[in-house]
Amino acid sequence: MFTRIAQFRFLKPLKSFSPRNILIFLAILGPGIITANVDNDAGGITTYSLAAANYGYKVLWMMIPTTIALVVVQEMCARMGAVTGKGLSDLIRESFGVKVTFYVMIALFLTNMGNSISEFAGIAASLEIFGISKYLSVPVSAVLVWLLIVKGSYKTVEKVFLVACLVYISYPVATFMAGPRWDLVLKASVTPQINSDSAYLMTLIGIVGTTIAPWMQFYQQSAVVEKGITADQYGFCRLDVIIGCILAIVVAFFIMVACASTIHVQGLKIETAADAALALEPLVGRHASSLFAFGLFNASLFGACILPLSTAFYICEGMGWESGVDKDFQQAPQFFWLFTVIIVISAGLILVPDAPLMMIMFISQVVNGAVLPFVLLFMIMLINDRNLMGDHVNGPIFNAIAWLTVGIMVILTLVMTVDMALPGLIRNLIRF
Repeated sequence: MFTRIAQFRFLKPLKSFSPRNILIFLAILGPGIITANVDNDAGGITTYSLAAANYGYKVLWMMIPTTIALVVVQEMCARMGAVTGKGLSDLIRESFGVKVTFYVMIALFLTNMGNSISEFAGIAASLEIFGISKYLSVPVSAVLVWLLIVKGSYKTVEKVFLVACLVYISYPVATFMAGPRWDLVLKASVTPQINSDSAYLMTLIGIVGTTIAPWMQFYQQSAVVEKGITADQYGFCRLDVIIGCILAIVVAFFIMVACASTIHVQGLKIETAADAALALEPLVGRHASSLFAFGLFNASLFGACILPLSTAFYICEGMGWESGVDKDFQQAPQFFWLFTVIIVISAGLILVPDAPLMMIMFISQVVNGAVLPFVLLFMIMLINDRNLMGDHVNGPIFNAIAWLTVGIMVILTLVMTVDMALPGLIRNLIRF
């Protein structure tokens, strides 16, 4: 009974909006909102744009179950960080051994490298819309990202990230400028639409896959630990997680509505988020197009900070090395060198003529799909370890929701990975 009651301690901050509670919440605010919103990066915006451009409002219903899944997964890792004071990599190493941790770290490093490259590709593509060459935008952005993390304190970095979250408002503004049919939007949002088209099924899987990525769990738990959030403060931290997840999905929703109500209606074909920004100009005006492109730049720059940072966090935690933005090169050399190397390689590849960027991104997504189920399984086993979590383990109801979420994610990511590794297999099975 006590465990079940403990699951709903997050309601306490909602019952009393006293000045003290508001101040505590503002002090704790950050890890949940930042982690969820940075997932609307170059890859995420591209996925949402392509999904809506190809299938219109038919994909909007996925936002409700995706929100539930995102909240459940992110809440579990944030709770582990607050209760144990350790990152997810630390807990995996201590519970499952160094060998398992090493292979997980290698797989995550490969997929995050591909994702980091896509962030700098997004920076280049978005600023080229404004006439700025990638040979200027990418090096300058890489230097700014490096200076922010290496020279800034955790509090400074977090404030910059929170400001970056505010820029996502450009997408709702662009959407309202597009003038969608809100009656159709509302109906499609609550009416599930499934058909046997394998491309459509892969699109649905891609929406979930780009919303819940392995790096998010590692980064959020590390951020909770570095900020010093404890179990006593976790009610406010959980509220931060829920608000962040909802805001991230709202932004993704508006991106899809904007593309569905313009690009899909006109029957235009796009391949990237930058194409979507350009396609909006003749349909709804230059300002809407510019807002969409600026949002892409902000999201890509935001992701270029977080993805290398999350990679450095979980590798150092997994290997038992010092880590943390508040430290320096002498205190945490592996942490800062890892971050630096990822930035240099990711930005450098964008500047190489004819670099196989699509192949790199393809491989990273295959690895991402293969690794995610294992990460989720590790998480749910850890969160139910009473020796580790005490009275903060999942209660029966919440645990059922968590296992259902993990089970669905395992099935979806396995199907996506098989389809990417063996093109046409899923389509042939559906036809059969």
